[in-house]
Amino acid sequence: MARKKGRDISGWLIVDKPAGVGSTDVVGKVRWAFEAKKAGHAGTLDPDATGVLAVALGEATKTVPYLTEALKCYDFTATWGAETATDDASGAVLKTSDARPDEAAIRAALPAFTGDIMQVPPAVSAVKVDGARAYDLAREGEVVELAARPLWVESLELLAVRDGQADLRMVCGKGGYVRAIARDLGRAMGCLGHVQTLRRIWSGPFDAANGIAFDRIDRANQTELEAALLPLQSALVDLPEMQATEIGEIRILNGNPGQVTGHADFGTEVWVSRQGRPLCIGNYMGGEVQPTRVFNI
Repeated sequence: MARKKGRDISGWLIVDKPAGVGSTDVVGKVRWAFEAKKAGHAGTLDPDATGVLAVALGEATKTVPYLTEALKCYDFTATWGAETATDDASGAVLKTSDARPDEAAIRAALPAFTGDIMQVPPAVSAVKVDGARAYDLAREGEVVELAARPLWVESLELLAVRDGQADLRMVCGKGGYVRAIARDLGRAMGCLGHVQTLRRIWSGPFDAANGIAFDRIDRANQTELEAALLPLQSALVDLPEMQATEIGEIRILNGNPGQVTGHADFGTEVWVSRQGRPLCIGNYMGGEVQPTRVFNI
């Protein structure tokens, strides 16, 4: 079997994605720019959405689940009076309403969409149904019935009200669909609704304000790109860090429990480094860490 071509480079590049570009297109562009062997992203953004898309290169792909689980913040504009096939402005209008909520009605509706809620994803989404993506089935004309799934909404804040529209900010956990929030808010207030614009402000430790513009990737030279690359452990800020001993480092890199300094509750998930080099993610076993993901860098 032929070896995959490319550079052994690891880290995170935070891209400020523009509208009209797919998440996989961004990953492909970043991988091409770095000539990297492997790349992936943590959390798809709709093609019409903008903001943080965190792209992992090389061994950083092993830390993607930790960013996927992190809280994320979205600013969005909801337009009232119409429900669409995609729950955003790109879809065909399915239903309309002459009702328009005032500020008091919107504020009164928001608490029902915070905390632990159940959410039905949009029919046009990446959710899998019998192994197929819901958006593929929808494009083929199939009626997709998706089950409600749990979602943690940390906060849902009203920022501004205009004629027939509202600007909102949502902080939520894994698997949240902003389009579904706009749709369900519209239904709850009897006016119908969909997302007009959507921007992911931050995702875990990564902020759009610090992201590289997508069109800069083509123009930047290799030195500029690598200066923008964040270390793979940037995604592990929610895990305690421990230091391996010299012998512990050798054992950990061979997949065995290795001695560390520091303390945590028995069984706690931690990440381990040695002289600034990330070695692994693993479980603290009392003086040692049992590695579950070893970094080969």
